[in-house]
Amino acid sequence: MSIYAKDTDPAFQAAGAKLGLEIWCVENQKLVSVPTPSHGRFYSGSAYLVLSTILPKSGIPQHDIHYWTGKNANKVDSALASDKALELDAALGSCTVQYMELQGQETRKFLSYFKPCIIPIEGVYASQQDHIKRETYKVTLLACKGDHVVHVKEVPFSRSSLNHNDVFILDTASKIFLFSGCNSSIQERAKALEVVQYIKENKHCGNCEVATVEDGKLVGDPDVGEFWSLFGGYAPIPQDSPSPVQKQSEAPFVKLSWITTQGKIGPCQTDSLSKEMLETDKCYMLDCDSEIFVWMGRHSSVTERKTSISATEGFLRSQGRSAGTHVTSITEGLETAKFRSYFDNWPQTVELKLYEEGRDKVAAMFKHQGYEVKELPDEEDIQPFIDCRGTLKVWWVDGDRLSLVPASEQRKLFSGDCYILQYTYLGNERDENLFYAWLGGGSVMEDRRDTISHMNAIVESSRGNPVVAQIMENKEPSQFFSILQTLIVFKGGRSQRYKKFVAEKGIADETYDESKTALFRVQGTSPNNMQAIQVDTVSGSLNSSYCYILQTGTSVITWIGNLSSTRDHDLLDRMLELINPTWQAISVREGSESDVFWSALGEKAEYARGKEIKGYIEDPHLFMLSGTEGDFKVQEIYNFTQDDLNTEDVLVLDCHIEIYVWIGSHSNIKSKQQALTLGLKFLETDVLVEGLSLETPIYVVSEGHEPPFFTRFFEWDPSKSNMHGNSFERKLAILKGKPRQLEAPIRNSWKAFSRETTPDSLRSKSMSSNGRTRSFSPAPVSFPIIKSSSTPIARKLFRGSSLNGSPDGLFASAGSPESEEKLSKNANNIQADGTEDDINLLVYPYERLTVNSKDPETSIDITKREAYLSEEEFKVKFGTTKRDFYKLPKWKQNKQKMALHLF
Repeated sequence: MSIYAKDTDPAFQAAGAKLGLEIWCVENQKLVSVPTPSHGRFYSGSAYLVLSTILPKSGIPQHDIHYWTGKNANKVDSALASDKALELDAALGSCTVQYMELQGQETRKFLSYFKPCIIPIEGVYASQQDHIKRETYKVTLLACKGDHVVHVKEVPFSRSSLNHNDVFILDTASKIFLFSGCNSSIQERAKALEVVQYIKENKHCGNCEVATVEDGKLVGDPDVGEFWSLFGGYAPIPQDSPSPVQKQSEAPFVKLSWITTQGKIGPCQTDSLSKEMLETDKCYMLDCDSEIFVWMGRHSSVTERKTSISATEGFLRSQGRSAGTHVTSITEGLETAKFRSYFDNWPQTVELKLYEEGRDKVAAMFKHQGYEVKELPDEEDIQPFIDCRGTLKVWWVDGDRLSLVPASEQRKLFSGDCYILQYTYLGNERDENLFYAWLGGGSVMEDRRDTISHMNAIVESSRGNPVVAQIMENKEPSQFFSILQTLIVFKGGRSQRYKKFVAEKGIADETYDESKTALFRVQGTSPNNMQAIQVDTVSGSLNSSYCYILQTGTSVITWIGNLSSTRDHDLLDRMLELINPTWQAISVREGSESDVFWSALGEKAEYARGKEIKGYIEDPHLFMLSGTEGDFKVQEIYNFTQDDLNTEDVLVLDCHIEIYVWIGSHSNIKSKQQALTLGLKFLETDVLVEGLSLETPIYVVSEGHEPPFFTRFFEWDPSKSNMHGNSFERKLAILKGKPRQLEAPIRNSWKAFSRETTPDSLRSKSMSSNGRTRSFSPAPVSFPIIKSSSTPIARKLFRGSSLNGSPDGLFASAGSPESEEKLSKNANNIQADGTEDDINLLVYPYERLTVNSKDPETSIDITKREAYLSEEEFKVKFGTTKRDFYKLPKWKQNKQKMALHLF
């Protein structure tokens, strides 16, 4: 919101109050507003001011100011635009970043506002334009440079303007020609086609032909002959003289200078840069050779800031710097990632959302005064973006050996081990697969490397192109927990390398055993997302915001923190039952502990009280990766869309708490393992200087197989990801109105990894094709034993469905038109939380439905055991009808089911 003052230009009234772009132009020494239909039309004889306002998830508006100067603009207008940028910054509360933009040398961020391009117009902007109709169409030749944003420059209409490195557009009255230099990239040619589309729609009203001409192609195409005839006939384009290769130094030239109030620039004598050097009442210039930053302290005046920017522009002229040197002006506290990257150990600032911070304070205050605080919604209570009713398979990694984990042990992981998880779920009319490599926090590096290698081999040996992810213990994404629903993580490990490691280091083996004392922290957001994590058996592991289970070998004690919620208490009861239903626990409230309790934890000591607030998914940033391992380059793509996902590229979508490596079909990355390595390299680079952890989850997504939890960051058009050809061929097909001819065929359903698709090198005696259903029966905690199972369990597509003996023949002929039609109809009716459709299932007696049944019915959905009871028996057992039962909250349903051994 603007802070409007008496001396503020009237043109800035209400500036920044709306999202998007606002543009002003200097006309007769005054600023005039440019109407929205004219946005993107820049005159080379004028100077402009562009304000971009966005509202990120942090809830605080962000403003960027760009002052653009045409190549023919006079110095007075240019200086006025520069001064007005500072005036606009002051009106917005000095919370903007300002960029100097010169025609032909614009920043990538500026060009991203006006996709696909800006084509400057000769002349001067006039708010009252006289529309003069041209009698003859002016033929123009445009040079295009760039892959994701493109610089378009008009060049003389002459054969000598052409070269082998760039892409050119020849715009005539009846036809637009695209000439691609033989050394230009596919991405540059594809981007130039977007410019052709823009010209066709805006200058020709969509009525003109489009022709493409390849450098070196001389015969066989009438368009080629017509193109060269416009230049007076064909003649060879001379080879470009090789430009001297300038090898960039590893450490770029960086120099910090102080700018005095008189505009004099004095260097700061120092070998390294630190934030402490920047004084809040001064202005500084950071010279980074190809880019210059003007840093303005919070307590510097507007006059001092104007003087500093003028001094910097004068410095550029006196040094004879390239016109491509960008100048960015920033106010203290709003430093860009690029600026911060030049300083040593720039401090990380963690700002909590006001809502989260205030919620915790208010809740704690009321609880301390003895009031019951109603449970507040949690940011983590987000619905997963995929169906979490699929099947799961888990492998334990022990060096070269893979062992399939029985279904009853799949949710019990050891911190010293590594695991591969394959989750199969119903996507868009086909099975989709998601692989996780879970790396325990105490696992050895060799096991971690083998886990990634094994997962890569499994994926490559199977049909389809599934999403894979590398996740570290304690950094798991929320979706991982939603898929598992319940997870227990034990201390220690069982792999040979882990055992050898602790033996060599002389470290006590903490591997879980029922005979040992163990402390579990219970956490989660709902019964469908809860975890029990074994922590150090010391008082310092406690936290007033959680509940704990203390197992001493002879007794079990549950500890309830004073700041824990009623939801936490419910999760504690559920987790206790799941870990071991035979335990008779003693419940202890914080503050009423016995000496026995503290003795089991060594002694009473200080412990934490507040719950750590996890980071939330911030506004994502998209980056293009290029170069080799020794020359790794990262370039941000601003204001990205799906069209920026070029099939030749490798891109990273950085969401701060997780990253996605997107692999184009025509990129040079051929394995998921390669992509994960690139993801780790990106984390090491930390382009945004945001303190990215090397343990941040990394997803690898292949083009054409993008999952919903990736596409949610885009306005997604599935047809664009299902096309054949490189990016140039695809966009040419769209431009010529025949994209459907290039659509890829519908991919076959991806089969779950099983013995039939297992490579011989990965098979072990303990492996089988055993799958699992969504939930599992409560089982006492025992030392998990990896054993084989020869009975395959078919995946249920929906809850309440049966693959065997289905009464309506829904699955009688898998893949048949009849079954597909019935499947689509039933998919809309079967609900996750129990509905009327569940009432119409087959009926079985209570004795065959319990989790401890001696003669269990195997064809049921074990997450809905109660649904198979007859209406009469259901009412006897539950004391209510099915219809009323399913109206109850989920946790109440589960509690009643648990009491009847149906959960």
